Amino acid sequence: MSEPTVLGYMKEQPERLAYVFDHRDIFVHPFVDVFKKYDIKKVIFFGSGTSYNVSQIAAYYFKHIVGIAAEAQYPTVFKHYEKPDWTGMLKEDQILFVGISQSGTSVSTVEVMEYAKRRGYHTLALTGDLNSRITMHVDTKVHLLVGDELTPPETKGYTVSLLSVYLWAVSCAKEIGSMSDGEYEEAMLAAEALIRNFQQVVEESEAWYDRNKTTIVNSDRIYILGYGIDFGTVLEAQLKIGEMLRLPTIGFEIEEYSHGPTMALCKAQTIFIIGSQEAEFERMLKFTRSFRQFSDRVHVITCKDCEHDERDLIFTHKTSKYLAPLMYTIPFQFVAAKGAKDIGIDTGINPFDIPLAHYED
Repeated sequence: MSEPTVLGYMKEQPERLAYVFDHRDIFVHPFVDVFKKYDIKKVIFFGSGTSYNVSQIAAYYFKHIVGIAAEAQYPTVFKHYEKPDWTGMLKEDQILFVGISQSGTSVSTVEVMEYAKRRGYHTLALTGDLNSRITMHVDTKVHLLVGDELTPPETKGYTVSLLSVYLWAVSCAKEIGSMSDGEYEEAMLAAEALIRNFQQVVEESEAWYDRNKTTIVNSDRIYILGYGIDFGTVLEAQLKIGEMLRLPTIGFEIEEYSHGPTMALCKAQTIFIIGSQEAEFERMLKFTRSFRQFSDRVHVITCKDCEHDERDLIFTHKTSKYLAPLMYTIPFQFVAAKGAKDIGIDTGINPFDIPLAHYED
């Protein structure tokens, strides 16, 4: 039997996402039950690495879809420097701490959940291992239906987690009335349609990487720009390329990139711009035209139709801005994993083998 590979797990995503959607009651019902039972007014999402990036988008979902206060926090930063409610207007039982950890062994996430439970807040863990360390320190454990992912970088773990928190959000929105039955049905049909077309998303992403790989893997530096909901995608893309392709990779909110970092732009640098269907879309196109005067290596990734060339990836499948992050991460996975393979990096081996981030159970 061959060793598992990152590329193998990536290409498993269409099948795995379909499985997750079909078995959604397993992880949606426990979350909605907590949300209903305790009249939750605020959700704080915690995670490190990929799980933090999921938390960023989860917080966006709960603010914009459910309509309640939500935020994403780095566990250690929160534990030392933040409070669950700086206003003092919420009761402990109105705040839900959600820890996301695929392995369930992330030191910082486990510790912040232990901290929250000890202080009387509701705690819930989304994890692929229901017997892992994090489950010892939460009130509710919810199964992340990711299956095995035995390589250090997590790819399908990200998309499975993202689909899971999206389904949490639309289900909670329906439950409290911020989304009508009709809107809920539309949201679920859109998710099902994207999953049904996800093989095409994977194929289009790989073809885009293949036609641009020469300049990408020979870049001096890579910038990833986004805005709105897809700032979380920026963070995940930055992480994946940094840990696998191992080129200097920096993520920015698109407007912030124009406030200084543009002075470093030159022909040997690559810029990826995520074209979310948010208020900044037209400004994003203006930025793209301007950046291309300094580097030919400027790529737009979007599912919204616009003027484009071979450098860009315009997905055939169209979906909502809430679901698009599931698609937008796939091309970056190919840059990271296939790019690493093309220059001789084995992504199945972690060259930094000092155990700092995870418990060794």
